[in-house]
Amino acid sequence: MQVFKFGGASVKDANGVKNLVTVLQKMGFKNTLIVVSAMGKTTNALEMVIANYFDKKNELQSSLQDVKKFHNAILLDLFENEQHPSFKRVNSLFEELSLFLETNKSPDYNFVYDQVIGYGELVSTIIISEYLNEVDLKNNWLDVREFIKTDNYYRSAHVNWDITQQQILNKFDKGILNITQGFLGSDSNNFTTTLGREGSDYTAAIFAYCLNAESVTIWKDVPGILNADPRYFENAQLLNKISYREAIELAFYGASVIHPKTLQPLQRKEIPLFVKSFLEPENKGTKVCKEAGLDPQIPCFIVKKNQVLISLSSLDFSYIVEDNLSDIFKLLHLYKMKVDVIQNSAISFSVCVDNMYQNLNPLLQHLKAKFKVTCNEKVSLYTIRHYNQAAISQIEKDKEVLLKQLTQETMQIVTK
Repeated sequence: MQVFKFGGASVKDANGVKNLVTVLQKMGFKNTLIVVSAMGKTTNALEMVIANYFDKKNELQSSLQDVKKFHNAILLDLFENEQHPSFKRVNSLFEELSLFLETNKSPDYNFVYDQVIGYGELVSTIIISEYLNEVDLKNNWLDVREFIKTDNYYRSAHVNWDITQQQILNKFDKGILNITQGFLGSDSNNFTTTLGREGSDYTAAIFAYCLNAESVTIWKDVPGILNADPRYFENAQLLNKISYREAIELAFYGASVIHPKTLQPLQRKEIPLFVKSFLEPENKGTKVCKEAGLDPQIPCFIVKKNQVLISLSSLDFSYIVEDNLSDIFKLLHLYKMKVDVIQNSAISFSVCVDNMYQNLNPLLQHLKAKFKVTCNEKVSLYTIRHYNQAAISQIEKDKEVLLKQLTQETMQIVTK
């Protein structure tokens, strides 16, 4: 059993869908599960639909129509006959989405987000499944929400492994080519949940773990895992091989090529993960496996933009010790802040956080009741694994450093 995951960039248009077929034909598709993300920038487009649903009702239909037109253009490129069943199946999904937007009564943004955003994956997999059948790659379309069961922590749901394992073992047919959606699950009431942005990689790992797969391959528009994101760093180099531990460290610090949760289930069963280019599928790419080390041994750079640096000091110059730290972390948890860096001294405490739930203002008001608070928004957090002085100098050049922290293998800098 092998699991292939294709991201949005790999299926951004009709040519991408056709190239997916080429990859399957070159690499083999026997006993294979394909996990697919939403096409191109569909997730961003659906986020605009959600924003208009809450704040600009007069623009809601227009933004929804943009999503429909995008997918209809791909359908027209793939299928000559508009009577092809794929058109009806896709239209049915958009009617279902429209009905939800008309009838929903919940004011909870996170709940609405998950009910809407998942249509990107549902539509993309319908289109690809139909095209695979069209070119005689017979396959079975699966609704992932029937397999991956989660709690109702919308937008970052936690997997119920016991039920998920049972569902996959009972309902999954290994003997045929299967295709399903990444990123999605469902709660005990069968409402759609999501596993966090870039959660499609995690979906592939969940299935691989439950099916005891031989390998997982993530197909991307880069040759493998690079030591830096080429959008932000020059001269990025390919990493040939990485240990699970090193890859988990990179993912934890925000390397966008691998979802942070993806590696843990794979490591438990020692299932190798390959990251390869869908443009050059026969190249080796990067292998993540049990074997120790990093090949080649070079600094790895990670940047997280639009972070928030919060600095606290006690109002009466008393020590910030266990009871204060406990209160601070309770508030960070309450307001769903993802903590990326912490640094403290006797009378001060600094934390760099990701404000993905937009709860910064109430958090600051709460903190100001007990502490002197300084806040810097829109800062960048740079992390260098296996740093050297040249790497540090490269990052610090022409930047204002607000916080700097070094351990034996990792350096983190917050800059403005």
